[in-house]
Amino acid sequence: QVQVVESGGGLVQAGGSLRLSCAASGRTFSTYVMGWFRQAPGKEREFVARISWNSGRTSYADSVKERFTISRDNAKNTVYLQMNSLKSEDTAVYYCAAARSYHPGTYSDNYDYWGQGTQVTVSS
Repeated sequence: QVQVVESGGGLVQAGGSLRLSCAASGRTFSTYVMGWFRQAPGKEREFVARISWNSGRTSYADSVKERFTISRDNAKNTVYLQMNSLKSEDTAVYYCAAARSYHPGTYSDNYDYWGQGTQVTVSS
């Protein structure tokens, strides 16, 4: 069906930047929205950002707005998450997900295909 693979995680000091990549393959024509989620140890998974393949419209969680930017390269079936001004609170495993729905919103249950996750650690 659809495979999703994240990359680009790592260790960075507070105030620094990281760029995550999410490569989708398989029947990508069946997906309409791509999203980023994150989960810190002992905490619930939370929505970070999403983007529409066709329109490029984006949406962000309040906690990352003005610091993170989601973008896409349709020719490469790849979505990016540029993270700037990183804080220790951003430390988490970041997951990329693909939705068959046009409007999956912020609910993880509305996303159908998930990557394995990539660790982001921000030191302070």
